[in-house]
Amino acid sequence: MSIKEQVAIAAGKVMDPELMLSMDELGLIYGVKEEDGRFIIEMTLTTPACPLGPVLANQVKQEALKVDGVKDVEVKLVFSPAWNPRTMASEKAKLMLGLL
Repeated sequence: MSIKEQVAIAAGKVMDPELMLSMDELGLIYGVKEEDGRFIIEMTLTTPACPLGPVLANQVKQEALKVDGVKDVEVKLVFSPAWNPRTMASEKAKLMLGLL
């Protein structure tokens, strides 16, 4: 497994404290880019007004930094495209959110 894949998995494990679902299950990690051991993670929030946005971004960064070979991580909060649980969340998340 590549280091980029490991970073994506680590970032995706962070739990949303209100929904008790992971960032991966919710589809909130939009992408991971790598350049010489430095990673940029693009993520979004369930709502742009989420008061825990900075906390979640920091948790994503800290988890990614635990991966061997990662020198630095920058987390970018993006809101385009807007998060849509009907198309971005896992089946488990959709079930728990009452969308199935």
